[in-house]
Amino acid sequence: MANHKSAIKRIRSNDAKRVRNRYYHRTTRNAVKAIRTSNNKKEALGLVSAVFSMLDKLAKRNVIHKNKAANIKSSIHHHVNALA
Repeated sequence: MANHKSAIKRIRSNDAKRVRNRYYHRTTRNAVKAIRTSNNKKEALGLVSAVFSMLDKLAKRNVIHKNKAANIKSSIHHHVNALA
C-alpha cells in the first residue's frame, strides 16, 4: 500500500482514468466492428468520419499507438471502398 498522500491520490486518479480509457476503447472497437460487418456502402461512409475521429482521439490519449490507429483507418478505408 502507498505510504504518501500524493501516491494514494495518484492511485485513485489512475483507476478513474483506466475505467474511462476502457470505455472509450470498447466504444471505438464496437464502432469499427459495425463498419467492418456493414454491407451497405452508404451506411458505412456515414460512420467513417466518426470512427476516424474516435481512433485519432485514442491515439492522442495514448490508449492505442498512433500506428495502430493508422493501420485500422487504412483497413477500414479499404473495406469501405470495396463495398458495392
